[in-house]
Amino acid sequence: MVNETLSQFSDLSYTTSVAVYVLAMMFFLVEQSFGRKGRQAAQRTKERSAALVGGGTAVLATTVPPVDEAPSRRERAERIGRMGVALTVLGVLLHLAALVLRGVATHRVPWGNMYEYIMAVCLIAVATWLVVLRKSDIRHLSAFVLLPVVILMFIGGTMLYAVAAPVQPALQSYWLVIHVSAAIVASGVFLVPGVASVFYLIRGQHEKNPAKFARFGPKLPALDVLDRVAYRTTVFAFPVFTFGVLCGAVWAEAAWGRFWGWDPKETVAFIAWVIYAAYLHSRATAGWRGNRAAWINVLGFAATVFNLFFVNLVTTGLHSYAGVG
Repeated sequence: MVNETLSQFSDLSYTTSVAVYVLAMMFFLVEQSFGRKGRQAAQRTKERSAALVGGGTAVLATTVPPVDEAPSRRERAERIGRMGVALTVLGVLLHLAALVLRGVATHRVPWGNMYEYIMAVCLIAVATWLVVLRKSDIRHLSAFVLLPVVILMFIGGTMLYAVAAPVQPALQSYWLVIHVSAAIVASGVFLVPGVASVFYLIRGQHEKNPAKFARFGPKLPALDVLDRVAYRTTVFAFPVFTFGVLCGAVWAEAAWGRFWGWDPKETVAFIAWVIYAAYLHSRATAGWRGNRAAWINVLGFAATVFNLFFVNLVTTGLHSYAGVG
């Protein structure tokens, strides 16, 4: 028996969390703008000071220092960025509430259809990013991590939305908890290294040719920071993803008498697994680290997003056999 009241509260929390994420994105973009202006003001101040000293007015330069607008701008950007993080945390709490309420309302794990699956994947992605922010000073990239999350949640809440209901008989198994949980964690985490690798390629192109991405490239973190974020998060997600694929095969054999059926989701999941295995191998191979490895990781990111969105529209469920009774 579905609790309709809790289901409605879940939907409300879901919608509110999306709105909070969008607001947080705006704060992070404003932080980027103020941060850029602060750096420009600091550069102008430095040039004025150098001109004064070079013009023989060293005493004036030391007794009457020029007005430095940069600290106030940087401090303002810092406050706005912290507010963006606070909003992101609020969004995660609302997001988590939506997932928990959905589970309580249906008396089952809340990932029995694609709406709930996308909800859980996006929650893991944002939570992973908050953990990354504690380890690396890359907060100003948060808007670009939240962007795919907001897009996926919008698609999930509109095109993939499903009314709260018990799962179909084919999915009533403890393997739903084990296999799908692993797939959710891996897919959510994989969104973070994908974004990091995209920025790695942009930053690398800018360093080779400053004319490329001249406005955006200098604001990105150093290459080694982006590479480290992409590699460490992938190293964490890949074993979880491997475990999820193996559990899915065992579940399929127990339920349908075959380990592998080459349905669209299984096929794309296998392709993604091969790509991420190739990325980890290339990352540890001389001559392949850097741009080549980053491109492979971006391909894995594309496969993950394709599996989350396009394949789900084709199969209209967790698998093409989700409607089996």
